[in-house]
Amino acid sequence: MSTNPKLTIVVTVVDGGRYLRDCLLAIMAMEDAPPLEIIVPYDATIDDTKLLADEFPHINFIDMGVVTPVYPLHTQSGQHELYDRRRSCGLKAATGDIIGMLEDRGHPSRDWAKTVVRLHALGKYNVIGGAIECMEPVSLMHWAFYVTDFGRYGRPFESGPVSWVSDINVSYTPKALADTRELWTERFWEMIVHRALMDQGQELYLSNELVVNHRRPPVTFANLLRERRDWGNLFGFVRTKRTSALERIGLIVMSPLIPPVLWVRHGLIQAQKGRGLRYLAALPYIIMMTTAWTLGEVKGYITRRP
Repeated sequence: MSTNPKLTIVVTVVDGGRYLRDCLLAIMAMEDAPPLEIIVPYDATIDDTKLLADEFPHINFIDMGVVTPVYPLHTQSGQHELYDRRRSCGLKAATGDIIGMLEDRGHPSRDWAKTVVRLHALGKYNVIGGAIECMEPVSLMHWAFYVTDFGRYGRPFESGPVSWVSDINVSYTPKALADTRELWTERFWEMIVHRALMDQGQELYLSNELVVNHRRPPVTFANLLRERRDWGNLFGFVRTKRTSALERIGLIVMSPLIPPVLWVRHGLIQAQKGRGLRYLAALPYIIMMTTAWTLGEVKGYITRRP
């Protein structure tokens, strides 16, 4: 790697509008950043993204045109396919010595860019992910969502090799992406790409120094439950892509254990982080969210459809 590496940041649009704008402002406010290439892919469903180009002239807004997902746009499966295709488009356009990936719900800390360069300069890991903090203040319901989706990424935790990093705060060497290109050339599924890299003998590294602050728009509890169910369905579907028929049957048979295992796991994680009482207060929300997730996950195992 050069002494002054170029950092590409691919920003995945999830919410768009002011949420994307705020994320881009946070990126532009990073301190002591290396040479940056910032890429924002967008398709016809979020065509108004191009209106930000005048405010951010140094950002590469890539028009993907009309992208027709396999499933209807109003479904989570259809929306997730668009997110995956935007990530893929951005990665294919990246030219940096380090390629970072964020999404517009995750605002990078001011030292994010210089931290990712410093960590990659050590030359030990081709994939480095980071912490995901909940942007406060939030309601108990929104915090419960954060716990069920990103709770293990919240600080404090010890940096080190892990078996999971999140695609809303992650960075790669060009080698890692080249070695898995056939897996993400159409859609970027983090679970499949990261599993393939680990199968090749590479390690994923999670750093407590590389931080984004997560914020999502307001949502009703009913819509949040539907979202958790649909995301669980997508998770189950993607997981079946790398499991045998026997393993899939085992997952289905053992599925009644998923909710209580998650309740205990989430609780232990938050207790270790000093948030045990807040977790107990949020537990009714968490029970319902994890149950909805499990119903979707099992559906994905059974139908092998998102």
